[in-house]
Amino acid sequence: MNALRKRSFESAQNLVGRYGVDAILVTSLSTVRYLSGFSGSDGVVLQGGDAGWFLTDGRYTSQAALEVSDYSIVEYRRKFEDLGELISNQHFRKVGFEADSLTVAQFRQLEEALPDIELVPVDNDFQNIRICKDPSEITLLTRVAELASASLMKTLGMIAPGVRERDVALALESAMRTAGAEDKSFDTIVASGQRGALPHGKATDKEIAAGELVTIDFGAVLQGYHSDETVTIAVGTPDAQQRKIHDIVKEAHDRALAAVKPGVPLKELDRIARSYIEVQGYGDYFGHGLGHGVGLDVHEPPTVSWRGDLVAEEGMVFTIEPGIYIPGWGGVRIEDTIVVTSDGCSILTTVPKELKSLH
Repeated sequence: MNALRKRSFESAQNLVGRYGVDAILVTSLSTVRYLSGFSGSDGVVLQGGDAGWFLTDGRYTSQAALEVSDYSIVEYRRKFEDLGELISNQHFRKVGFEADSLTVAQFRQLEEALPDIELVPVDNDFQNIRICKDPSEITLLTRVAELASASLMKTLGMIAPGVRERDVALALESAMRTAGAEDKSFDTIVASGQRGALPHGKATDKEIAAGELVTIDFGAVLQGYHSDETVTIAVGTPDAQQRKIHDIVKEAHDRALAAVKPGVPLKELDRIARSYIEVQGYGDYFGHGLGHGVGLDVHEPPTVSWRGDLVAEEGMVFTIEPGIYIPGWGGVRIEDTIVVTSDGCSILTTVPKELKSLH
C-alpha cells in the first residue's frame, strides 16, 4: 500500500469509528478514486473498520484489477441489490453514507436494498480528509498546472481582432490534450469585452475586437487531478481604465498571496483582497469568494471566503482569484493555484499575471 492509499485507508477507518457505524458507503467518484485508485466512471467503496470492498460492474472489473490493490473487488450486476447483499453477509447493522453524493432516487434504492439497516448520513468528512495533500498529490498538481499554463502560452499568439472566443477555447483545449492532459477541468471561459463582466462567461461565437480585455479561465486534468488558472489580457494597447482595474485586481491578488502561511484564517485572506478592492471603490463589483480548494475535484474544500472557517495548513492547495466585474464595461479576474508551505506558499500555475498586450 503506497503512502497516499495507506493514509486514506486509515482516515476512512477513523471515520467509521467517529460515527459509530459498522461501515461507510462511499459513492462520490473523486473520493472513490482517492481511497482506491480507481479511475473509471462507475464504482463504490464500502469501508469497514478493518476491511474494505470496491464494487463495480462488469465493464470495469479488469480495470479495477489493475488499479485497485487495497480493497476486495466485487462485481455487481444490480448495483444496490448486490451491495445490500454484501452488507447483509457482513452482518453490518449501521452504515454511513455520503449524503451529498446520493440523489433522492439512489437513496430510496439503497433503503429498499437495506430494509433492516440503519443508514447514517456522513457530512463532508471524506472531502475534509482530502484537504491537505501529500507529496505525491502535490507533484501531480504541479505537473498539471505547468502543463495547462504552458498550453495557454502557446495559444496566446492566435488571439487577435476577429478571432472567435470559441476558437480560442478549442485551441487551448487541444494544446492541453496534445501536452498530455486527459481532459479539461471545466468548460473553458473566454470572455471578451463587455462579456468579461460574466464571472463564468463560457466561450461563445462572439468575435474578439481590438481594444477589448479578454478573460481566460482554464484548467486541465492529469491522473484525476485538476488545475485552475485565470488571466486577463488586452487586445491592443489598454486604455487608462483597463489598466487601472487590472492593477487593482493584481494588487489584491498579490496582497492575499503574500499573507498565505500556516495558521492564517482563510477568511482573513479573503478580507485582505476584498478590503483593498473596496478601498479603491470597486467593492460592489467583487461578488464571489477569493478562492477554493483544488484536487481530485476542481472545486473542493477548503472554502477561501468570508464564509470559510478553517485556517491555512501546510499541504492545502487552493486558488487566489479576486475579480472586478462591471456590467456594461467588462471585467478582470486574476487567478493562481497555490500550495501552502511551512513558511508561506508556492504558486503552482505559471502564466505571468501582469497585463499582457497582444497585437
